[in-house]
Amino acid sequence: MKQGFDEVVAKVLKCGKKTVAVSVAQDSAVLEAVKEAKEKNIADAILVGDEAKIREVADSIGMDLTGYEIIDEPDMIQASLKAVKLAHDGRADMYMKGLIDTKDFLKSVLDKEVGLRTGNPLSHVAVFEIPGIDRLLFLTDVAFMPYPTLEDKVNIIKNTIPVCNACGVDNPKVAPLAAVEVVNPKMPVTVEAAELTKLCQEGQIPGCIVDGPLSLDLAIDPEAAKHKAATHRLIQGDADVLLFPDIHAGNLVYKAIVHMVKMKNGCILTGTKVPVILTSRSDTFETKVNSIALAAVVAEEMKKNGQ
Repeated sequence: MKQGFDEVVAKVLKCGKKTVAVSVAQDSAVLEAVKEAKEKNIADAILVGDEAKIREVADSIGMDLTGYEIIDEPDMIQASLKAVKLAHDGRADMYMKGLIDTKDFLKSVLDKEVGLRTGNPLSHVAVFEIPGIDRLLFLTDVAFMPYPTLEDKVNIIKNTIPVCNACGVDNPKVAPLAAVEVVNPKMPVTVEAAELTKLCQEGQIPGCIVDGPLSLDLAIDPEAAKHKAATHRLIQGDADVLLFPDIHAGNLVYKAIVHMVKMKNGCILTGTKVPVILTSRSDTFETKVNSIALAAVVAEEMKKNGQ
């Protein structure tokens, strides 16, 4: 059965509505997504920011704020700290960026007193539902970690596994991508991909299957795997996770899919105490709602695992 965001939302409805804390909530696109998430029983929201502006924006989009908790804080930096503290203290299950610069938003996430640090590196996961592919694809890291080292890549995989589990993928297949599917000492990315495969086989990256290096076609297209006689590989066009060598490769593929394919997607930041919803202002309304749903199932998975 094809897995997609409808199934993700169905999982949220089974585990119960979550609560999202919104940093600097006077943003029409974010409020529209929050409204939709509440109406779909995905999440309630605590809105932190300039209350007068929040009410003004809500009125402009026809949003009834009855039943929403609003914390009035006109100063954007203080609003972000108050919002992240709600997640830090367990009053919110996830944390979402509103009308605030990404740099300042991330400062609140990393704040030593009230932030969401776990001691692990942070990484970004983009989840796609793409026509013609019978499963969700998890792309990482396409937006946060510029040039991951081998150790960083291990942590990126470990951050991504709970996201896969939350979406119903119990033993995800991880493809460390390269331009070729063979190890070439002159191409360090292929050497690191092989090392990741070895680390997984040795039990140092549990809960998944890693097979690299792999070219993108071998990772996602079973027919390509047949044509290239890759029947000996652990992944034969059925990868769940696409692990990119650097942010350039990841971001280019991400944007190519977003702007050239009719698809659905959602994105979260991982490695934090609770899932963090870090969407772009250019992201669609649907992407923002999907990101809230994705964060909700990941929050439930973390709760189930005692995190």
